[in-house]
Amino acid sequence: MTDSADTPTGTGGGRKPRHWLRWTALGTAVLVLASAGVGWWLYRKLNANITADTAAEAELRAYEKERPPAEVRAARNILLIGSDTRAGAGNAEYGRDKGTERSDTTILLHIAAHGSSATAVSVPRDLMVRVPSCARPDATRTRPQFIQFNWAFAVGGTACTIRTLEKLTGIRIDHHVVVDFQGFKKMVDAVDGVTVCLKEPIDDRDAKLRLPAGRRLLHGEQALGFVRARKSLGDGSDTERMDRQQQFLAALVDKVQSDGVLLNPAKLYPVLDAATRSLTTDPGLASLRDLYGLSRSMRAVETERVQFLTVPRQPYTADANRDQLVQPAADRLFARLRADLPVAVHPGTTGNATGNGTGNGTGNGTGNGAEDGPDIPADPSATPSFTGRNAAQSC
Repeated sequence: MTDSADTPTGTGGGRKPRHWLRWTALGTAVLVLASAGVGWWLYRKLNANITADTAAEAELRAYEKERPPAEVRAARNILLIGSDTRAGAGNAEYGRDKGTERSDTTILLHIAAHGSSATAVSVPRDLMVRVPSCARPDATRTRPQFIQFNWAFAVGGTACTIRTLEKLTGIRIDHHVVVDFQGFKKMVDAVDGVTVCLKEPIDDRDAKLRLPAGRRLLHGEQALGFVRARKSLGDGSDTERMDRQQQFLAALVDKVQSDGVLLNPAKLYPVLDAATRSLTTDPGLASLRDLYGLSRSMRAVETERVQFLTVPRQPYTADANRDQLVQPAADRLFARLRADLPVAVHPGTTGNATGNGTGNGTGNGTGNGAEDGPDIPADPSATPSFTGRNAAQSC
């Protein structure tokens, strides 16, 4: 009689499937560990890319007592700064490095509590403001002065820009992000370009940009030229350039949202890699976890609720080449953002935002804004409307 251990169905035959199961389990475990190892390596790589701005943190901490408090802690205010530095790899092609940099673009991004909306407010670089005494890189200090806004970044860096804006608006800045020319181009390329709609052709030698009118997909160099071009477009004003920057950012937000970048790891990784290599942030955002948390808070915001506008401004009375705030519209805007109250935007030409609303700027103002200016309703509880666009109106 044959021993069952020697038969295909006996005990001996049963060892083979058990042996296969053990190897399968081992292989699965190795794969999981390898994936975890790769994931951890990628996490550390992205984390190491980010530059933390500890100098700005120290300066802001030294002046904590004079900074405004956060009125709504669940809301966040992030200052986005585009630096015009010519230092660093690839930036010299845009001009000679003079050892200084100014804020080519400054945007205050207000993310409402619970991620219900996001409002991006452009601050004109030529806005005349009072800049406090700030620390220079050589440890000396500047004197308080009344100068154009973008000089705050030149004389005292990010901390000086933040302190200046906080004094101007009463809004507490929770975080800041600085990106240079090369960083901007890399992030645009990481999303495979951004589509904008041109009403007229562009031929700007200084911006290295030549494009026909119509719907155009812009990649790195062209995208940078588009947001920097000024002299050959419209009236050549910086205000019109801010409008183009808002148009581009609206299109970028729409692209990221519609392509599901934030939900797809394969698409998100190259964007995060480009972003982390290009950004200088406060220590509170200088980790992948913090940046991912910020992206998650933006993920739920519908494109119609992502708004772009310019702080109400008009030519400065003493110099038409500089700007000053339109009151009470500007104070009304700042008060709404401080209190995390909604604002609305309506289409218009931001180049001539000369609103003539009247009132005390704290919610009781009345008036009839000019065609391209802010619309301040008589009812203090009503939502004021400013010239601007939302991300769904990128084209």
